Amino acid sequence: MNLVTFTADGRSLWGVTTADGVIALSPDFPQWKTLRNVIAEGAIAQVLEAGKGRAVTHRDGSFSYDIPVPNPEKIICVGVNFPDRNAEYKDGQEAPAKMSLFPRFARSFNGAGQPLIRPPESPQLDYEGEIAVIIGKGGRRISEEEALSHVAALTLCNEGTIRDWVRHAKFNVTQGKNWDRSGAIGPWAVPFTDPAQIADVELVTRVNGEIRQQDRTSRMLFPVARQIAYISTFTTLVPGDIIVTGTPTGAGARFDPPIWLKPGDVIEIEVPGIGTLRNGVADE
Repeated sequence: MNLVTFTADGRSLWGVTTADGVIALSPDFPQWKTLRNVIAEGAIAQVLEAGKGRAVTHRDGSFSYDIPVPNPEKIICVGVNFPDRNAEYKDGQEAPAKMSLFPRFARSFNGAGQPLIRPPESPQLDYEGEIAVIIGKGGRRISEEEALSHVAALTLCNEGTIRDWVRHAKFNVTQGKNWDRSGAIGPWAVPFTDPAQIADVELVTRVNGEIRQQDRTSRMLFPVARQIAYISTFTTLVPGDIIVTGTPTGAGARFDPPIWLKPGDVIEIEVPGIGTLRNGVADE
């Protein structure tokens, strides 16, 4: 079972997944309004236990996925975190000594199955398949050795980007990374119990069935533990924070000519043990 936030009949609910749908558990735990509260209370194991043997409350097709952790305090994204991605820049520079970071806002993401929204201001909507880490235990100046003990769950992210807007300014990409509903997170949160879940797994992005991105987490320039240690040096991480860990080479901007997303396209991001995040595209 995995943790899930979803909407059914106009109500936002949380619960656990099954092969046929989901089990709503939020009515049984009114003290925890959202999965962010569950994570903050260290209650994931209790919730999973409560879901055992229960009947499906909402079958597939009767609900829509939301991002697993609603309204996280922080979503921090790591840029240029694979060797081939660094080489894309063709600037002759070796892999950076320090990681590149930028923030995203929660409203810039949809849930699984919802379309990425292409705004009228630009046709340059692009995809970036990534693994996202959900923080369970907060902290400041977390050591790299202890970092993975602060992870509650894993999920997937399509870090949709409006490419020309990331180049509007000299020193930041924030305005190209935060268009409303331009990306997606989900479909669920997989409880993190073993470092092997993130150490060396394959990340694949497909567009209309064609593989566009493919790499392994063992090749990250900055592994997840180092990301947590570095980020927590300058900001306090709190339960429910999300770290989006970096995308491999192969985004649409790197084709000649570039291949931008358009309505009708289907993007799938797949990682064994986590699942598949699938989204379409629609114009605003």
